[in-house]
Amino acid sequence: MTSKGDLRAAMLQKGRRTTEPPPPRDSRSGRAGKSNVTGYFDPDVKRQLRILAAEHDSTIQDLLGEALNELFAKHGKPEIAPRRRGKSRP
Repeated sequence: MTSKGDLRAAMLQKGRRTTEPPPPRDSRSGRAGKSNVTGYFDPDVKRQLRILAAEHDSTIQDLLGEALNELFAKHGKPEIAPRRRGKSRP
């Protein structure tokens, strides 16, 4: 049988890391320096956004950025939401 001292030493040894832990998930390059903006809407709103995104070969995030920029412009604020990424429309 193993004594308590041996078990404690084995557990301490096993608990030591030989490599660095992975970075936190939010530090991924695409989200670094960004902040989440959320709201709660009827599921039909999300469904319609997904349909629009598919019809325009876009993403919900791109559509929301476009909508936010239009809202900012309407109220005389700078259009600071990111512009459409990736493919350009034909």
